[in-house]
Parts: sequence; structure tokens; C-alpha cells
Amino acid sequence: MLLYLRLLKESFRFAINALRNNKLRTLLSLLGVTIGIFSIIAVLAAVDSLDRKISKDLSSLDKNTIYLMKYCFGPSEIPQWKREQFPNVKYDEYVNLKNSLNNTDQVAYQLFVNHETLKYDSKTVSDVNIVPSSNEMVDIEGLSFDKGRFYNESESNSGSPVIVLGYDIAEGLFGTSDPIGKNIRLYGQRFTVIGVIAKQGAGFFGDSNDTSVYLPTNFLRRMYGDSDSMTPVIVLKPIKGVDMDAYKAEVAQKLRAIRGMKAGEMDNFFINVLSGFTDFVDGILGSLRFGGIFISFFSFLVGGFGVANIMFVSVKERTNLIGIQKSLGAKNRFILFQFLFEAVILCLIGGIIGLLIVFLMSVLLTNLLDFEFVLSFWNVVIGAGLSILVGVISGILPAISAAKLDPVEAIRTGM
Repeated sequence: MLLYLRLLKESFRFAINALRNNKLRTLLSLLGVTIGIFSIIAVLAAVDSLDRKISKDLSSLDKNTIYLMKYCFGPSEIPQWKREQFPNVKYDEYVNLKNSLNNTDQVAYQLFVNHETLKYDSKTVSDVNIVPSSNEMVDIEGLSFDKGRFYNESESNSGSPVIVLGYDIAEGLFGTSDPIGKNIRLYGQRFTVIGVIAKQGAGFFGDSNDTSVYLPTNFLRRMYGDSDSMTPVIVLKPIKGVDMDAYKAEVAQKLRAIRGMKAGEMDNFFINVLSGFTDFVDGILGSLRFGGIFISFFSFLVGGFGVANIMFVSVKERTNLIGIQKSLGAKNRFILFQFLFEAVILCLIGGIIGLLIVFLMSVLLTNLLDFEFVLSFWNVVIGAGLSILVGVISGILPAISAAKLDPVEAIRTGM
């Protein structure tokens, strides 16, 4: 054990001497390892950060949540022109499904509408995400509140002019004042603020609850009817442990019956399960991860050849020293490990530089953007492990050639 510790110490000294005595040559050779580690770990850190952000944004939703609508979340075999002909889901269908579906925890009706401007006295907040929905949405999305409450079933059904504000919207309109009971203007109408949602943070998919407001769906339906400018969706949350295939089949059968569709006729709606969407996103993230690693492989290849070149030069420059070590009784494995450790240490230096660049970049991006870029412990371990692997691969041949040198020939050659 002491022998290997001595070997590591000597190898580290030789590696530092190589950097000190041949700065430009060594740094250029290590550049490939540095770029390779930076590329791979940056890609892994970015994908992990995205994955963490998506999981956080969707943590309040059950992965079995279903979005029933005329559009499909992912790719579809049905041509787009055909999908455009599908009818929108209707409020009556929401009521029917709510009263007839089995194994269902909550059913909600929501409209996707354009962003709007909110006003309170002389203050204005623009580009606000409007979320018209029925009262069940509070339970489906698991909303928590900083102040007040969500609207109840009676207010939802009657389309009462009440509104629930996101945290940033409330702060923009009212500052530190209590907004509950105050009136704001939207769509040219007065709405009474009854609640403020707890702060969530920026959402990966764009709009966040912090910049959103909720109001009863029926308020807009009373004003505009079932306008084509609004895209409706029925949101279904099944009970836990339900057989999802059987549940989706029941949803399809019920909606087909409501619409009076004939046997053999193609469904004119899509049953989008949130887990299917997350699987689709995971597939994209996996492709990004693989693509980044594949491209980074070439940087590693260049870096490996660079380190191997350094080690072959180092063997040649220290041929005389190798001969003296062998004549004094140094075994082949001592010489082999000495050069192999030196190659590993050089690659580790390049890898540490690459990891340091990723860390500094993650701190910079986290401060500049409203997004937490995280360099995890396992990414650091992967970076260090890959550096060691490149060091072993690139240093093994020079180390073997050094170990096989004849001591007499080595001393004579080095003189």
C-alpha cells in the first residue's frame, strides 16, 4: 500500500513537472479532455436540470390525469386536416361525464384563452395568463393559497364575477396591500378578488401560477358563448390504483355515446394522459442527452490522443531514468503504474478544469435566468470517472512501452 502511495506521489510530481516545463504543449493536449468533460457534463447537467424543473412543475398533478379535447399532446397518426375537423368538447359533455363516470376523483372544465390585461385603479398588469375553469381545478392542480380561497361550486356554476390571482399578479396590482375583497377590471367587467395563490416560481412550460388568474368558466360562457376563439378541455382525475386502460375505454365509450357515434366510426377526440406527455418529454430529453454525449466523444478522442502523445514523449525523455530505476531493482509494474498514474492525473487535471467551467456556467445561468441550473454530485462523479477512464486508455500503451524497456539499453539510449 505504501508503495502505491509513493507511486501516486511520484506520478503527481512528474505530471506537475510536465505542466510546468511544457506548459503550452501539455495544455493544448489536455484541451480535448477539458472540452470533452465540459461538453458531456454540461449536457448532463442541463438535461438533469430540465428534468428536475419539469418534475417540479408537474409534481402537483397526478400522472394519470387525463385531458380530453380535440387536440393531441404528442404525435398522431391522424392527419392534421382531419384533426382540425374534430368538434370541441362541450360543457354539457363535462356535466354528463361528471355525473356518469365511475372510478373518478374529479372532473373539471377549462378553457384555453388569450392573455389579457388586468387593471386596478391606475395600476395595470399586461400579458396575464387567464385560466377559466370550473371549481374542481383547485383539487386537480393541488393549488395552495397565500390568502383567501378558490371559488366554490355555486360560484362556478353561476359564473360569478370572482377571481383568484397568482402571486406575482397580486403583487403587481396591490403591492403589500391585502387584495381580498378588492375589485379589478378584466374583459371590461368588474371582478372581486377572493384568493391569492401561493408563490410557485417560473414554470418550464411558459406560464406559471404566479402570472395566472383563475375565474369561473361560466362567466366567459355567459359573455361569449362557446366561441371558437376559446379551446375547451375536460380534465379528468381518476381515483388512485385504477386500471388506466379500462378507465380510458370507459371515457371513450361514454363520450361516444353522448355524441351518438356509430360502431366502427373513428373517435373524434383525444384522450391525453399526462404520463404519456411526460414519457414523450423524457424521450426528447434522452435524445438530447445521447446526442450531447455522442458529440462529446470526439473531443475525448482528440484528448486521449493528446495525452497519449504527451506520455510517449515523457517516456522518451525519461528513458535514462527508467534504466536507472530498473538497474536499482524497480519492477516492471512499478514503472507501468508510475506512467499510468501520471496519465490519469493529467486527465484528472483536464477534467477538473472542465467541471470548474461547468460549475461557473451553472452559477452564472442560475443568476441571469429564472431557472435553477444544477451541477449534481453524480455529474461530478461521472466527470471524474470519465477523466480517469480516458487517462487509463490513453496512458496504458506508453506505460507498457516504458515497463518493457531493457535497463542497459535504456541507460545507453538516454546517455
